[in-house]
Amino acid sequence: MALHIILYQPEIPPNTGNIIRLCANTGASLHLVGPLGFQLDSQRVKRAGLDYTELARVQQYVNWEEFKAIYPDMRIWAFSTHAGRRYDQAGFKPDDGLLFGPETRGLPTSLLKNLGTDYCLRLPMVETSRSLNLSNTVAIGLYEAWRQLGFSPNISPRRTVQ
Repeated sequence: MALHIILYQPEIPPNTGNIIRLCANTGASLHLVGPLGFQLDSQRVKRAGLDYTELARVQQYVNWEEFKAIYPDMRIWAFSTHAGRRYDQAGFKPDDGLLFGPETRGLPTSLLKNLGTDYCLRLPMVETSRSLNLSNTVAIGLYEAWRQLGFSPNISPRRTVQ
């Protein structure tokens, strides 16, 4: 069992590197849905991911259709500044997917409609704000889902020392 982070057409290598590190430290799987705005072996991705790249489960897909063909039954929560429901109002379960859009344009409206408003989540911000950094948003969403699951060691590859 694991939570799944899904980046739809990510554009900025350091954000993806930071998210690789985040996934390695939480046990989440990372899914990169193309086309990507960079080469995955980019030095900037590696620099941000440090030595965590080998510890994270990262899979790459040509497009959304390929991802959905492999994971047709995955329950997916989309994060969007246009969603009405707050992220802390979701009831996360093991094996859920948390979907995040490209940094400059967010998730396509058609994809959000397909998932349904009940599965579209937002992070609260002051009215004058446009959005948070992608890696910050992923961290907030992932840690809320993991918190709801009791920070279960079944989710994380690392066990907490007690």
